[in-house]
Amino acid sequence: MKIAIASNGNTLESTLDKSFGRCSYFIIYDKESKAVEYIPNPNKDMEENAGPASVELVASKSVSKIISYEFGMKIKPLLDSLKIQMIVLKDSGKQIREIIEMLNH
Repeated sequence: MKIAIASNGNTLESTLDKSFGRCSYFIIYDKESKAVEYIPNPNKDMEENAGPASVELVASKSVSKIISYEFGMKIKPLLDSLKIQMIVLKDSGKQIREIIEMLNH
């Protein structure tokens, strides 16, 4: 199972980004292989529709869950239609490493 995490950087010490659609990076974590992939978010500076464009990007990586501090209004129906679970984590100081450790327990 692959999980996308909205991140403000491209290291395990980076923290959860406050925005999904305009985050700096998406960290794709594969629970089976424990592989971590860092994807720069090309949508972060879009004036409109950054969220839906970001959904398309992470959906193309076959993720089944997305973790972010918050999601825009357009995101939930999109994720529901793609059968991707939305996880809101209200702890923007949490490091990516800590989030991955939580996923493994």
